[in-house]
Amino acid sequence: MDETTLSLLVALSLPLLGTTLGSAFAFFLKKEMNELLQKILLGFAAGVMIAASVWSLLIPAIEMAEEQQIIGWLPAALGFLLGIGFLLAFDHLLPHQHIDNPEPEGPKTKMKRPTMLIFAVALHNLPEGMAVGVVLAGFLAGQTSITLAGVIALALGIAIQNIPEGAIISTPLLSCGLSRMKSFVYGFLSGVIEPLGALLMIAFVGVMTPALPYILAFAAGAMMYVVVEELIPETQSGKHTNVGAVALAFGFVLMMILDTALG
Repeated sequence: MDETTLSLLVALSLPLLGTTLGSAFAFFLKKEMNELLQKILLGFAAGVMIAASVWSLLIPAIEMAEEQQIIGWLPAALGFLLGIGFLLAFDHLLPHQHIDNPEPEGPKTKMKRPTMLIFAVALHNLPEGMAVGVVLAGFLAGQTSITLAGVIALALGIAIQNIPEGAIISTPLLSCGLSRMKSFVYGFLSGVIEPLGALLMIAFVGVMTPALPYILAFAAGAMMYVVVEELIPETQSGKHTNVGAVALAFGFVLMMILDTALG
């Protein structure tokens, strides 16, 4: 196995590894996570996703469009709005329940709270997997604006923010009465959608390489929907709202440094 192939496999597996490590907190944490800690973790994750959307997705989308002699902002704007619309549709069509909301969302269902929590996290993880997949596909397609180091930086940034996310999902599952092992396994399974989403994007871009600028922006829009609809509101409810904002800033700066230093 050559170095490039190994690096690509690492990029595909890193986000799932982050979720797995976070889910393992089910073996150590209490049944309810401290509110202050939860807001720090959610804010940090939001910051990473915002920075990744800009530096790893939107800016390369604009650069690729200009290389194709297209108005740079056009694919970025269209793809971004389509990504928002895609997640909005999923939000309405898929039964799920957010961690801090006692009421389920989406179509009426007889599914229990643990299942809907897992669906909510899977819905959150999908755009992250798509983001890694589309950047990886751009690298494989020979796009000069995307480097292997940039792919690894994005995957590493998402993996880092998946650790707190995995911890955040495992504790509500414990409070629902699941065993620590089941909470860990379900947390892990919620992250499996990330490599699947990545592979889907790679396959899709493989047959539609000229559409890559649109697809990069699409992934950015999907990620931003999760940030605005889920992560930021959860950091601004109840006490310690300022802590979430500060954590967001640190997450943003970390991902910005990773992308500019390694990419």
